[in-house]
Amino acid sequence: MQPKTNFEQPWITRCFAAVLLFGQVWLHLLQGKTYYRKILQHLVTAGPGSISPVLLVSGFAGMIFTIQTARELVRFGAVNAVGGAFALAFCRELAPILTASIMAGQVGSAFAAEIGAMRVTEQIDALYMLKTDPIDYLVLPRVIACCLMVPLMTVLALVMGIIGGVFAASQFYKIIPETFLESVRNFLQPSDLFIILLKGFIFGVLVAVIGCSWGLTTRGGAKEVGESATKAVVTSWVSIFIMDFFLSLMLFEQPAF
Repeated sequence: MQPKTNFEQPWITRCFAAVLLFGQVWLHLLQGKTYYRKILQHLVTAGPGSISPVLLVSGFAGMIFTIQTARELVRFGAVNAVGGAFALAFCRELAPILTASIMAGQVGSAFAAEIGAMRVTEQIDALYMLKTDPIDYLVLPRVIACCLMVPLMTVLALVMGIIGGVFAASQFYKIIPETFLESVRNFLQPSDLFIILLKGFIFGVLVAVIGCSWGLTTRGGAKEVGESATKAVVTSWVSIFIMDFFLSLMLFEQPAF
């Protein structure tokens, strides 16, 4: 009886491989060799192919957050602060994280599964035989697509969340839209939009690099491909929250003196 082969690799090893892949991606990007047709293909996957769940989740999240905050603020007579609380929490934090999490579940898992299937069926080895670098052909177009589309999807999620917040505030607490939007405008600074786009860009890099790295390091068969896709999503979520924590400390933390 043949012993069962263990294809599972340590998580820390695959994380280290993802860091190395990140460096390779930017090195290849500086070299300027890109497959534009592949970029357009993945732009569709990361953009129009993911817009429905992003808008749906953002709209309901905006309504839920408004209902929970408005209930307490209205009780204390702080109706004018409802939109401000929404701006500080949802616009700065929830919209980028929710968007990146959805993209990780839909796009990152697809990247890991596609590249993982190519790895176990030796299609990536065939690329080497054709003198085609897998980084240029498979990874770089996906990273560029996510870097462009995740910030855009974050802005769309932000708009949809505000629409949901306005609807919930007006329907359940009789707060007129003008009051809500004026409060949002007073609390949300123009620099916050830049920060939101920056977060979307960084989260897009994480989703694409982790998904591609977990695909490239897949070994075994169909079962391992599915496991790689699942682990890529979980790792992306963990990385997104850790990165958001440090970004929030650097960008929003005020000195105590």
